[in-house]
Amino acid sequence: MSAKSSHAAEQLYALIANEEDARVCKDIPDEACREVPRNFFLILASNVLTKLGDLLISPKTVLAWLLSSIGAPALVAWLVPIRESGSMVPQMVIAAWVRRKPVRKWFWTLGSFGQAISVVAMAASIWFFEGYAAGGGLIAALVAFSLARGFCSVSMKDVQGKCIPKTRRGRLSGLATTIGGSATVVLTALLFWDRGDPGIVFYTLLLLLAAGLWVIAGLLFANIQEHQGETGGGGNAMTKALKRLSLLRDDAPFRHFVITRALLLCSALASPYFVVQAQKEADSDWLLGVFLLASSLASSVSASFWGWMADTSSRRVMIRGAAIASATCLLVGVIALLAGERAGSVWFYPIAFFILSIAHAGVRLGRKTYLVDMAGGNKRTDYTAVSNTVIGVLLLVTGGFTALISMVSDVAVILTLGFMGLAGAVSALRLKEVTGD
Repeated sequence: MSAKSSHAAEQLYALIANEEDARVCKDIPDEACREVPRNFFLILASNVLTKLGDLLISPKTVLAWLLSSIGAPALVAWLVPIRESGSMVPQMVIAAWVRRKPVRKWFWTLGSFGQAISVVAMAASIWFFEGYAAGGGLIAALVAFSLARGFCSVSMKDVQGKCIPKTRRGRLSGLATTIGGSATVVLTALLFWDRGDPGIVFYTLLLLLAAGLWVIAGLLFANIQEHQGETGGGGNAMTKALKRLSLLRDDAPFRHFVITRALLLCSALASPYFVVQAQKEADSDWLLGVFLLASSLASSVSASFWGWMADTSSRRVMIRGAAIASATCLLVGVIALLAGERAGSVWFYPIAFFILSIAHAGVRLGRKTYLVDMAGGNKRTDYTAVSNTVIGVLLLVTGGFTALISMVSDVAVILTLGFMGLAGAVSALRLKEVTGD
């Protein structure tokens, strides 16, 4: 980066950080403080590109619609569990490897390239095969995608914790989500407006576009100036990973956080059931674009506010996000229960989905910021890996549980998840404040 562009980055960072000299650093080494403006915008750009890619291949909307279009609707049930758990469950083993390296940005870069290759494989599957052969190829590629994502998840929090001051991490995540969401709003309007049910060529190009975004993100992330950090040496990765499960037994604040995060899964799990309820009332092709637009708008209008709030108290962000998610689920559940198959206007569920997405953005950003702030050094990597692994397993269990409840009714699932979110908000109330220490 040239001296002129470096100066411009410092001035813009000072404006965003609301600091006169943009040099107030907390919880990072002095030598890393000098690189904060440059690293802030490189991480921001990388996050924006990957968030845009995530929204373009969302398993809750685009991939689900795609599997139905190619004649493999029975595989839709596997999308969300594989997408989430596939990147979480192996993270303790991944972290045992990552933590031995003093510079960890390369794991994120390679993970980003791995995701790009996986998305290209999805595009190839639907282009060269048909029906369940194409669907099976897409699912296999999604497994690889999720594993590559695991490297990014473990390394990102550690790199961010080493390169960005403590009270600026929330707004970094918030800005990335807002910009990515805004870009997706524009793309959604351009790509889906008045299109009806898109064809295979459209989906293939959409996937290739998303893959390109991950390639560019990986190249940008490779240019981050990351100073060497703590390392943990030697040993078998699996053995060390299993030993770190003792954190759940010995570290009470961390155990409380993991329990709270598990209860807050409600905001992620409830979304598909809002879509299912909407499809019962109006089986229209344009609903795909509407729900994708609602998700994008929710990210763009709320994430920066959540981010600024998280820099003051990430705990309160989790509480508020959980409360909104719980209230939305309970309200939708009660209305659907009383109204039967027709809960009103066809816009009722997209609006509710929009509100739930805002709540989920708060829950997600709040718990991410809380985890980064509550730990330092190698502990941050261990906390991330252990919590993600445990949550990945619990996600599969909870997904199976909600699948059983859905055999009774989808409304029962929504109500159950609403009460689950309420318990999560109460649990978050009892968490210790860690932001701004």
